[in-house]
Amino acid sequence: RSVRPSTTGTLAEAVARFYERHGFAPAWGRPGAVDQLLASLQGMAADGFDPEDFGLSQLRLMRAVQASATATARQRAQFDLRATDAYLTALMYLERGKVDPATLDPHWNFDAPQPDPALSQLAARTAVDEGAVSAIFEHARPQAPIYVRLRAALAQLRAIAAQGGWPALPAGPSIKPGMDDPRVPLLRRRLLLGGYLSAPVASAAPVVPAAPDDHYDPILVDALRRFQQAQYLKVDGVVGESTRLALNVPVAARIDQLRVNLERARWLLHELKGEFVMVDIAGYRVTYYRNGEPVWRSRVQVGRPYRRTPVFKSEITYLTLNPTWTVPPTILRKDVLPRLRKGLGYLAAHRLRVLDREGRRLDPASVDWHAPRGIVLRQDAGPGNALGRLAIRFPNHYSVYMHDTPHQELFAREQRAFSSGCIRVERPRELALLLLDDPQQWDRAALDRAIDTQRTQTVTLRRPVPLLLTYWTVDLHDDGTLGFRPDVYRRDAALLAALDRRRPLVIARSAHPGVRR
Repeated sequence: RSVRPSTTGTLAEAVARFYERHGFAPAWGRPGAVDQLLASLQGMAADGFDPEDFGLSQLRLMRAVQASATATARQRAQFDLRATDAYLTALMYLERGKVDPATLDPHWNFDAPQPDPALSQLAARTAVDEGAVSAIFEHARPQAPIYVRLRAALAQLRAIAAQGGWPALPAGPSIKPGMDDPRVPLLRRRLLLGGYLSAPVASAAPVVPAAPDDHYDPILVDALRRFQQAQYLKVDGVVGESTRLALNVPVAARIDQLRVNLERARWLLHELKGEFVMVDIAGYRVTYYRNGEPVWRSRVQVGRPYRRTPVFKSEITYLTLNPTWTVPPTILRKDVLPRLRKGLGYLAAHRLRVLDREGRRLDPASVDWHAPRGIVLRQDAGPGNALGRLAIRFPNHYSVYMHDTPHQELFAREQRAFSSGCIRVERPRELALLLLDDPQQWDRAALDRAIDTQRTQTVTLRRPVPLLLTYWTVDLHDDGTLGFRPDVYRRDAALLAALDRRRPLVIARSAHPGVRR
């Protein structure tokens, strides 16, 4: 299933319990409570949901019928049950998300929030009885600043869509700074609507110059460079083909991208507390948090699209200074063996030793490299080691870890999916000192001295630090602009499809004996 079950079992059971604690008395007799419910369900659109997922149109029709003098007891009971079904479902979606992430990702091991079922049911019923339905919806909605900003961005894009969206730039030669081009007025309007040319989009109809000219001036160049940086494109101020295609992504597609990331936020925001390290895979970034606030961040390189870095949760427990590198089976099979079959000089060039499973050294000439068995390839510690001079370890089933790298030049790239699944960290020694959190024994000079010995050493952290490997394709910048990252692993489409899948109505009569009038 792609839709989450209720925290108390099936939704039908939750509906039954909602009535059972109150003697199966109707819940929605107050017009004010019903008005708040219908308005709150309509408001779920601002969170990226389709209000029809909760049967809003049908609820409105049923309300008109049950409110008439000719309504039967059965019609009133059916409306009450349907309203409760929509109510509990919407609250659950706000608290936990609609889609169960484990159905989309077998690696998923984050903890879902588990509110006390009895207290949740009591709070939900009390809110109805006291006319506080709108308030309980607000309470269920994540209050984290990132969620608030994502909702605001969604509203802005929908306002733009309601005015017809933003213009598309026709194909043509690259537009370079200082050039005149008939497409420049379209570019100017596009950047205005996106919030890159002036203040962030605040209305559906930004002020556009009455008669923009065709000159690609420095102000517009700077705006485009901000756009390129936000979209992880080459920042050169040139409207080339890749930049033109990014500008032309329809506003409807960007709205869907925001909706997908709002759902991810509902999955994960409860995890973002206290001290932790978060790797944002699609954003090629690692951030260290204390008290839920970022105190350090750096760029990372992640797995290639065909060797993806998995999304999961773990704890950083120790560091390895001057690590050796044992070639993982997948890399051995797909990368190293094909090269070795062309010549054994590859071993010396990469300082690889051939060992048996007991660690004894083997003569490479004695190995059948077309069908090797029982061998291990290990690279000695040192500056050219694939892991660099430092590895950051955390338990997992995927042989994934964070580490230094000799490939420092790749950090300058905008998109950095270069590894075989592990996370290469820029400035890893700074992160190591934060993790160690022991300035008396481990300041920067002490760490550098230990690494300079070139001796392999394990250093255990005083306390494990939570690690979250996450995947976000939207970026909220400090200046208020919104960035859309390339969906490097193509994860958005499956989540969007599950989010858009219409929820079947879950009212099982067998789950409750009925609602008395």
